[in-house]
Amino acid sequence: MGEATQNDPVRVTKEKLTLPVILRKSRTLIRILFNLPRRLFLFLKEGLPYRGRKILRDLFSFFKALMRRGLKVLRIIHQEGWLGLWYSFEERFHLADLEIYELWQRRHRLTSRERNRIKKEIKKLPQRPLISILLPVYNTDEIWLRRCLDSVLVQLYPHWELCIADDASTAKHIRRLLEKYRARDRRIRVVFREVNGHISAASNSALALATGDYIALLDHDDELTPDALYEVASLVNRRPEVDMIYSDEDKIDTQGRRHSPFFKPDWSPDTFLSLMYTCHLGVYRTALVRRIGGFREGFEGSQDYDLVLRLTEHTERICHIPRVLYHWRSIPASSAANFQTKGYAQDAGLRAIGEALQRRGEEAFVEPVAGVSGRYRVRYHLQSRPQVSIVIPTRDLSAFLETCLKSIFEKTDYDHFEVIVVDNDSREPETLDLFRRWKEKEPSRFRVAPLPISFNFPALINEGVRNAEGDLVLLLNNDIEVVSADWLSEMAAQALRPRIGAVGVKLLYPDDTVQHGGVVLGIGGIAGHSHKYSAKDRPGYFDRLLITANCAAVTAACLMVKRSRFQEVGGFDEALPVAFNDVDFCIKLLKAGYYNLCLSHLRLYHHESQTRGPEDTVEKQIRFRGEIDLMKERWGGLLKNDPFYSPHLTRDIEDFSICVDPT
Repeated sequence: MGEATQNDPVRVTKEKLTLPVILRKSRTLIRILFNLPRRLFLFLKEGLPYRGRKILRDLFSFFKALMRRGLKVLRIIHQEGWLGLWYSFEERFHLADLEIYELWQRRHRLTSRERNRIKKEIKKLPQRPLISILLPVYNTDEIWLRRCLDSVLVQLYPHWELCIADDASTAKHIRRLLEKYRARDRRIRVVFREVNGHISAASNSALALATGDYIALLDHDDELTPDALYEVASLVNRRPEVDMIYSDEDKIDTQGRRHSPFFKPDWSPDTFLSLMYTCHLGVYRTALVRRIGGFREGFEGSQDYDLVLRLTEHTERICHIPRVLYHWRSIPASSAANFQTKGYAQDAGLRAIGEALQRRGEEAFVEPVAGVSGRYRVRYHLQSRPQVSIVIPTRDLSAFLETCLKSIFEKTDYDHFEVIVVDNDSREPETLDLFRRWKEKEPSRFRVAPLPISFNFPALINEGVRNAEGDLVLLLNNDIEVVSADWLSEMAAQALRPRIGAVGVKLLYPDDTVQHGGVVLGIGGIAGHSHKYSAKDRPGYFDRLLITANCAAVTAACLMVKRSRFQEVGGFDEALPVAFNDVDFCIKLLKAGYYNLCLSHLRLYHHESQTRGPEDTVEKQIRFRGEIDLMKERWGGLLKNDPFYSPHLTRDIEDFSICVDPT
């Protein structure tokens, strides 16, 4: 199957560690203890009337503090066990050199108290769906197969059946072990295939045994977390209409060490066409899987990718559980360790996507992303020649505008466009001369729309769109420089798709670091640019800087949208004169049912903040504060939970590092 590997090393965000409750005020206790002998001596020397009350008060304070700390220690033991108490000591006194994901695991471990809560919740569930776990097996090492089977047996949710299909294994321990486990638990069902048919055929044999409402896929050397099926059942009770469920995942090595967590977005159809990110734990409505014909032979290695591509053509009832519920075994020759060990999986993935595009009637083709395995790029054909209206707000700074216009007209390979410069009261002779020269040079494709008002970016954009004649509108800053010749045609082909809202591209600073790779809500409180300051050749979090991916918003420095959709959501809000107006606009598109996306293979240079000064005056700061308040009032829920990001990733900086202590 297509592997989701993280090529960028995890950067450690400086998180604020929670102090252990025990010995939090140890300095006070030590001071009291050291002072006690001296005060006792003074008491014996001077008598009770002089020092007695002070000593008694200190003794009372000492025992009160000791009792308070003791009660908190007991609470830790009760809630988190003795291991939790040890973790508190270890972290407080830095007794272990912990990686950030190790810290994250500690903060999110399943404690005894959580287990008890889950057991009580299971008894209260109105619906208790039967979950059929499909487990194709072939010559698995005994140790890993045992751990896989044991991870099912220890599930807190009891309403499951394990449907095992042995694909004619030649290893002698397989039949013995499976027979033993079948005798141990009546919920385990086994079929022994007589002929090896590879994973698709074996999975279909397991599917034939299933009687549950949902099927869950499990590889023969992987492990489920004890609460995995409970989380699935709990979601089904909250969303009984759901047809597909997936969770976050990580990898586990031969020593039992967990690493490389993949914290996933909610359902993102364009991201999914770029990589098989839903992967583990995948749970699907059994009737729907059978209706589409189960697993197709010939797609081995990407059989679940092909399954989900077909399944999601019949349903949009898809839910994501943002919890690590699955451990993918990372051993030599496994796809978890190295996707390239199964080169046929890459080819199967390409064929699965290609056939999906044909079934959906898409005029598009798929190609592999160079240099990485299991990553794909779908490129859409531009069937017509729509006119693109490029709207550029400006005020003087003619040198930047000259560079921008020259790069557009000289480097763009798609020529059916017009440029509308919205002039915000330019007065420099050089700028006025620039307008005159470009009108003479491009009389049919260059226009100036004057709007001499106090700076209000949305007002300038809205004026430009009112003057636009094209079916597509491209908002562009005057400090952008075109690099990719096919940028306009590629963006246009995407923006014309029925479900697409705003389309953006990767923007680079002049020093070849990333300025924009999509917008993440909640960064810094409102929003931030994905992977800002990363080197241009870095792949990003699970290759986000190499693929086409859905995102909550893209920057208006380079944003394309159908003019009809721009008008449908009311354009840009002029109550946000400077900041966050593009984020607000993109969220309105999301709310209207459209997906925004960033095309990371297209690159433009952005000389950011050259056209507007810093926020260094009281008036600007007051205005900025008002824009923040308006965004929080309007979109507070989304700002705290970007559906295309993860609650387990930081909101402090833009590098997708792990957040240990979310606030």
